[in-house]
Amino acid sequence: MKSILLKLLFFLFIASQIQAQELLPFVENYSKSDYQGDNQIWNVAQGKDNAMYFANNHYLLRYDGVIWEKYTLPNKTIIRSILIEGDKIYSGSYKEFGYWYRKQGKMHYVSITKNLRLFDEKDNEEIWKIFRFNGSLYFQSFNDVFIYNGKTIKKIKFPFLISYCFFIDQNLYVASVQDGIFKMNGKRIANPKGLNILKNTVVHAIEKYKNETYIFTQKKGVFIVEKKGLRPWNNPLNETLKSTTINVAKFIKGDKLIIGTGNKGVIILDLNSNLYKNIDRNNVLMNNSILSIGFDKEDDLWLGLDNGIAHVEVNSPISFFYDNSGILGSVYSVATTNKGYLIASNHGIFEFGSGRFNMLPNTQGQGWNITKIGTKYIIGHNDGTFSYDNGSLSKINGVSGGWNLSKSSINNTYFQSTYSGILVYDDLSNLSHYKIIKDLAKPIKYVAQNKKNEIWAADNYRGLYRVLLDDDYKTKKIENVTQQSKIKNDFGIKIFEFRKEILFLIDNSWYTYNSITNKLEENELFNANFRNVSDVVAIDEDHFMVLQNGILYHIYATGNKFVWNIIQEKYYKGKLINENLRIFKNDNHYLLNLDDGFISLQLKYENKQHKALRVEGFSDNVLIADNSKIKFNKELKINVISGMYGASKPNLFYKLNKSKDFTPISDGVILLNNLSSGYHSIVIYKHDGASYEKVEDFSFKVAQPWYFSLWMILLYLFVIAAVLFLYYKWNKLRYTQKLKLQAEELKHQREILEMELKAENELNVQEYEKHILELELQTKSSEVAGKSLSIAKQSEMIENIQNILDSEKDFNKLKSEIKKAIKINEVNKHEWEIFETNLNQIHNEFIINLTKKFPSLTPKDIKLCVYLKMNLSSKEIAPLMNISFRGVELHRYRLRKKLNLNQDENLSKFLLTV
Repeated sequence: MKSILLKLLFFLFIASQIQAQELLPFVENYSKSDYQGDNQIWNVAQGKDNAMYFANNHYLLRYDGVIWEKYTLPNKTIIRSILIEGDKIYSGSYKEFGYWYRKQGKMHYVSITKNLRLFDEKDNEEIWKIFRFNGSLYFQSFNDVFIYNGKTIKKIKFPFLISYCFFIDQNLYVASVQDGIFKMNGKRIANPKGLNILKNTVVHAIEKYKNETYIFTQKKGVFIVEKKGLRPWNNPLNETLKSTTINVAKFIKGDKLIIGTGNKGVIILDLNSNLYKNIDRNNVLMNNSILSIGFDKEDDLWLGLDNGIAHVEVNSPISFFYDNSGILGSVYSVATTNKGYLIASNHGIFEFGSGRFNMLPNTQGQGWNITKIGTKYIIGHNDGTFSYDNGSLSKINGVSGGWNLSKSSINNTYFQSTYSGILVYDDLSNLSHYKIIKDLAKPIKYVAQNKKNEIWAADNYRGLYRVLLDDDYKTKKIENVTQQSKIKNDFGIKIFEFRKEILFLIDNSWYTYNSITNKLEENELFNANFRNVSDVVAIDEDHFMVLQNGILYHIYATGNKFVWNIIQEKYYKGKLINENLRIFKNDNHYLLNLDDGFISLQLKYENKQHKALRVEGFSDNVLIADNSKIKFNKELKINVISGMYGASKPNLFYKLNKSKDFTPISDGVILLNNLSSGYHSIVIYKHDGASYEKVEDFSFKVAQPWYFSLWMILLYLFVIAAVLFLYYKWNKLRYTQKLKLQAEELKHQREILEMELKAENELNVQEYEKHILELELQTKSSEVAGKSLSIAKQSEMIENIQNILDSEKDFNKLKSEIKKAIKINEVNKHEWEIFETNLNQIHNEFIINLTKKFPSLTPKDIKLCVYLKMNLSSKEIAPLMNISFRGVELHRYRLRKKLNLNQDENLSKFLLTV
């Protein structure tokens, strides 16, 4: 209950709040950030070059559909007015007027008033309007008018403050601010009779339409001039205009009246139907204050705003409904009714009537599709299917997700594709009665039938099914045809009926079914004519729409030929709902859903793309003529200018240097970088979707890089010659040095050889001397050993004598014998000294090393060490040291302590290592 109450409150809120907008022409807004200028646009005009020119305070703006340019006057004053005649753009500003002309891709200014004292110092005059009358140019301020005949300037000063001057039927009228309208004849002015009602009234426009003169006042509405005076314009809109502040007004082609207001935007009145459209900030306009109105050769409207510029395609065959509030949501389907429109969106189902939208009760949520059957509208919804008839809504069934409803081409049966399968409506008088196709309980997006007992069903995700039925729509057989045909990429299949033939769009290729092979085969006609198509929607038997590379084309089929009409991408860029394009045909129009509304297009829409183009190349911001040369490694910017701003703007592509691929031209600009030196050509093509037609070309030459210029080549030759000369000189010097080095090397080799021979001789001498020394050493060692043995022998003899002494008792005889033995064996003192000297020479190095390592050793210790190193036993050492055997052992013990040897270490081996 609470949920139902909340839904009811939401429905009432939506129904009371949503304000609908009528179908409006397409509007392109340009803000200051686009043209990089000031706020106000005081005047708008199209030049002979098809560019649009704007008086924008301190700037003269120029826009050719590709780039914006801005220029300032030499004195930096505000530009209030412009008039274009031929190649000259006249402009009026503060105490200044003159003209602009274009040369080398830039605008240049020539002052008419320079050095002429036309303005008094106390004057504060600005030129607000420029017009031609009786062969002369009139430059009008609020107090004066300056008449320029091409040579001289005549000044006429008014006795009152004026708003504007107007010429009607070869008569010139001056609208004063307080005293009404005056007729001007030369320098004389007169107040026509019957116009007193305009006193204290500001007149902003006087226009003639069907032999009647209309006077548009700022705050009193519109008047029509009669013979006896003025009468208020008898139109309901007139009362509205009195509160809007009329700034400017124009009658245009197609019996339309354009009125620019100060606070209500622009009003477009159809004088045939007496219906009007108001374009303002509530729908698509950036600003409600219209300061000026201009037109282009497509008869479309350009509005100068108090802050920005707007291009309004009033003569385009395309109209739009915008939902700027976002309450309506994304539109998935739309249909016309007697009262207005019926819309299915992701927020619910809405009906439009009397300028308002109301959400239908219990339809909140995702709406998918609206199909008209007789007087009824069948609505597929997330919560089921509804029937809308003459303002009343009823629910047919509760089967969720009625994506599409398609009619059989052989009878009046309708098939509905839903989240859970296919529903069959074979009794239109009782739509609540339906049948379900069994054995296909899956999300089906599209269904079609062109043969009895056979239908085609495309899965929402992947797969195409051929379903065979009996007469009561009971399932007999289901075939997955894409699997049978071995088509791998069968995602997102589209079913399209064309002249009772069913085609299948699978992975950008077209197929038909061959009932003999039971497989899909590529369709030659459609594959030849409709390549790279990602979506297709039928309009009627001879009209359909395709989406090719992101561009929509309206196709008219006549026989086996197809007429393509491009629908400019700007109308729907970023607004198409992928996989959910739906069209509703109504008489000579059809409606196409968008993300924020819908489009209304004429069924006989024919877009004859403009062929005439102008190509301008710029390098370093300098205009480059055709077949000119540009510097190497410089960016080339090519502007492809059609001079068209509306529906007739061509869809352009280009080829560079005869490349195979066509490249789309984005926003009319081709940017080329990193071009190789040499000749290049660009060919511009117009593309209608089916074929490419050459419309223009542009050729240029890229100069050689600076390092390949003539002077650089001469420099290279000079450098090469210098290098070769230096190389020659260097080689010569090197050869001379080589000879010198060879001579020095030979000399050096001789010296080395001599040194080697000398060294070898010295080495031989040294070896000889060494050999001699070794022999001497051996001799001395032998002597030492001999002496040692001799001494030892003598000592032994002495010991023997001593033994004799101890054993002999005859003293005299003993004495005589001992003396005799001692004398015989006495050691010569000189021989002992020789022995010690030789011993020290042989073991000199050992003695030095031993003394350094053990400085505490005594000479007797050193002598013992030498004997031990000679590997003499204690018994042999004792007589040499003149001590007893036991004394030698004791001395050895003490020596071990001085040498810090352990008990396990061998003393003789240790001494050999010193």
